[in-house]
Amino acid sequence: MSLDFTPPPDRHQTDSQKWQKYAGKDILPMWVADMDFKSSPAILDALHERVDHGIFGYARPVPSTLEAIVTHHREHYGWEIDPSWIVWLPGMVCGLNLCSLAFSEPGDNYLTLTPVYPPFLTAGRHFERRPIRVPWTHADHTWSIDWEALEAAVTPRTKLFYLCNPHNPTARVWRRAELEQLGEFCARHNLLLISDEIHCDLILDESLPHIPSALISPELAERTITLMAPSKTYNIPGLGCTMAIVSDEKLRRRLEHSSRGLLPEVTTMGYAACEAAYGQSEDWRQGLLNTLRTNADLIARTLTDVPGVHLEGPQEATYLSWINVAELKLSDPVVHFEAHGIGLSDGNFFGAPLNAYVRLNFGCPTVTLEEGLRRFVAGARAACR
Repeated sequence: MSLDFTPPPDRHQTDSQKWQKYAGKDILPMWVADMDFKSSPAILDALHERVDHGIFGYARPVPSTLEAIVTHHREHYGWEIDPSWIVWLPGMVCGLNLCSLAFSEPGDNYLTLTPVYPPFLTAGRHFERRPIRVPWTHADHTWSIDWEALEAAVTPRTKLFYLCNPHNPTARVWRRAELEQLGEFCARHNLLLISDEIHCDLILDESLPHIPSALISPELAERTITLMAPSKTYNIPGLGCTMAIVSDEKLRRRLEHSSRGLLPEVTTMGYAACEAAYGQSEDWRQGLLNTLRTNADLIARTLTDVPGVHLEGPQEATYLSWINVAELKLSDPVVHFEAHGIGLSDGNFFGAPLNAYVRLNFGCPTVTLEEGLRRFVAGARAACR
């Protein structure tokens, strides 16, 4: 089967949330973070084989699934994972909420940096936990932590720090020195670190390695819950297969206990796709990365001379561009750009200032992105008239 990332798939009239949003309208959906690429041939073959088996009972991972995960993380990150550390979950958002429930009490709070993936801001809302938002500092198109503000935000009821590593939506890869300082911060304030690393296999800047938070030090590993999944990289979010990797036995047992009777189990199809993703899809992933790098370069070149629009920082990771449109002075950027035929994510959902940012998903064939950018630029120029 070809590893061709050029043909646009037809997702009209399917169960795609991304495409259903604009059904019947001439609007290209470039909002929610799933890609318009078929999954790898190995994943498709594994799913066909599992369907042909014909029995879909309650599932547990087989040894080959665990070995694929262990080998992948050893070879790519130097992280030696013990399979017993894995707590299986049906989704990343479930994991974010479950950690809030398991490791804090009603009335407690947790820290996170904004802008950030919206479920970070709602994790625990239904359990009477409150996020404390600490804005990034932003200068010269570089995002960095305001350590003084972070220290000032800690209260006696702060229990957790939620980290997005690499970061969504700023596409930033964390450096070792930052993670070390963050580890010291968490230790000093006795905080658990909830590290969402779902985009770790989507590093576009080849000079920047992904560093798992739990690898910074044995001390930080003992207070870290790492959330991983093949869903974003291999475009299988609908199959619901996420891992919480927890080396500390007490934390792991507490997480498992909190999940019982609350969450559905990972399905047979999720396990099959996970194994094929980590164990047999590296050539496909490299082809994907090449396409995403081409697309990121196209965005940077296209937006350079567009008035009132600024890319906020280099695209170090992910397939999500964070674009500042504040100078356009739009009353509703998403509605404005929809009127010009492109559907984007509203930056305000990420905790960014109102009407200042949009997020664009460029996980699509380059020809689709070219059309999307044509519409985006037309919308931006219309706002400047």
